[in-house]
Amino acid sequence: MNFVIIDVETTGGSVNNSKITELAIYKFDGEKIIDEFVTLVNPEAPIPEFIVRLTGINDIMVQNAPKFYEIAKKVIEFTENCIFVAHNAAFDYSMFRSEFKALGFNYRLPQICTVKASRIIIPGHESYSLGKLTRGLGIDINGRHRAGGDALATTQLFEILIKKDKERLLEFIQHEVNPKNIHPNLSIETIDGLPQKTGVYLFYNEFNKIIYIGKSISIKKRVEQHLNNMKTAKAIKMIQDIVRIEYEITGSDLIAMLRESELIKIHKPLYNRTLRNSVFPFGLFDQQNEEGYITLKVESLSKKEAQPLISFKSKKEGLDFLFTKTAHYQLCQKLCDQYSTNTACFQYEIKKCHGACINEESAENYNQRIHQFIDALTFEGRSFYIIDKGREKVEKSIVWIENGVYQGFGYAPYHFHGKEPRAFSRYITKQKEDRDIKTILHLFLRKNEWTKIIEL
Repeated sequence: MNFVIIDVETTGGSVNNSKITELAIYKFDGEKIIDEFVTLVNPEAPIPEFIVRLTGINDIMVQNAPKFYEIAKKVIEFTENCIFVAHNAAFDYSMFRSEFKALGFNYRLPQICTVKASRIIIPGHESYSLGKLTRGLGIDINGRHRAGGDALATTQLFEILIKKDKERLLEFIQHEVNPKNIHPNLSIETIDGLPQKTGVYLFYNEFNKIIYIGKSISIKKRVEQHLNNMKTAKAIKMIQDIVRIEYEITGSDLIAMLRESELIKIHKPLYNRTLRNSVFPFGLFDQQNEEGYITLKVESLSKKEAQPLISFKSKKEGLDFLFTKTAHYQLCQKLCDQYSTNTACFQYEIKKCHGACINEESAENYNQRIHQFIDALTFEGRSFYIIDKGREKVEKSIVWIENGVYQGFGYAPYHFHGKEPRAFSRYITKQKEDRDIKTILHLFLRKNEWTKIIEL
C-alpha cells in the first residue's frame, strides 16, 4: 500500500474560513519516498500578519503561485488510491476537503494520524506535538512551520513507527482506515489487494455463505464505499458480517451486469433481498384496443402475467423512456398512456400526432410505426455479436444474440475479427435468457451507442 504524507500551511482561523497557502505531499511506499509534490498556493486572500510571522509566507511570495483550482487535478491524481497521513490529520484532511468542496468535488481518502499512531507505537513521550516529538527522536526539521519541512519530518516519523513495530502499526492502520464495525477476520491486506478493474464481487459471512453480490467498473473502489457506508443499520450490519471477499474480473461492464444478475438469482444473497426476483419491477406492455390500434402502457410486473417488451427499475424510468420513443416514432400520447382524454390528444392539436387518437389515421398505418418500435426493442429475429473490452488488453469480450435471444458471453483473442463471425460462437459460454437479461442488454445498447456490433 502507498501513503501520501501531507502538511499544509494556511491563512489561519477555522477550516471553514481558512485557505491553503502551501502544501507538501510525499508519496511513501512503506520503505522510501517514491515521489513528492511541494508548492506554494495563492489563497486569493490576504495572509494575516501573525501567520506571516509563524510561517514566513507572505502575500508577495504567493502572488504568482498557482491557485488551488489550478493544482486540484494534480493533487487528486497524486493522492489517488493512497492512505492520507498527517500529524493531526483531522486538520490537514479537513483543509483538503474544504478546498475541494469549494470546487464542487467530494474529496475522500482513508486517513490516519501520526499523533494517534505515535501514542500507541512509542508511548511515554511528554508531548506529541510535531516539534517536540521529532526533537526527542533526533529528527531535524529543515523549515519548521513550512509544509515541506513539516511533511518531510512527518515522513521520517512514520518510517520510525514502521521500523519500531510494523505489525502493531498495521493493526492500527486497519482499525483507523477500515470501518470501526468491520469483522476482525477481514484484513486490510484483502481490501488493499482488490483490483481496480471492472467485474463482480461477492461478500461472504463466517459461515461461508454469500451475503451480497455487486458489480462495478472499479471493484476496489466500490468495495471501499461499502465498507465506509454507515448511513443505515442494514449497511452497518452487512459490514459486520463480511469475512471474505471474492471477485471475478469481466473487463466488460455489460458482462459484469449480466453476471451480477445471474449470480444474484442463483445465490439469493441476504443483502440483495430486493434484487432476488427482478431488479426491474416495471415493464412496458402492448395490447390491441377495440379499434385495432396497438396501445402501450408501463405497469408493475406484479399485475401482469404476460412478458413485458422491456423492463425498468422504476415506473418513472419507464414513462420517461416511453415519452422519448413516442416522439421519435411519432406515436400517439393518448394511445401510449401519456394523455388521458376522450377526444384528440394535445400532440394532435399541435400537428405532431397523425390522429390515431380520433381514428383519423388508420390502425394499419399507425401500427406499422408501433411494430418498428417493438422490433427495435426486442431484437426480433436479429442475430449479432456485441464486442466489448476484455479482461486484459490481449482479448475482447463477446456477447451473442441469436434470433433475438441471448445465448451467452465469452472472450476471444484481440485480433479475431478477421475470422468468419459464425466461428465466434466457439468462444461463448452458453447462458439462459430471462427478463432481466433482456433488459440489461437493451439498457446497455441504449446508453452505449458506440458499442461495436457484428451482425450475422
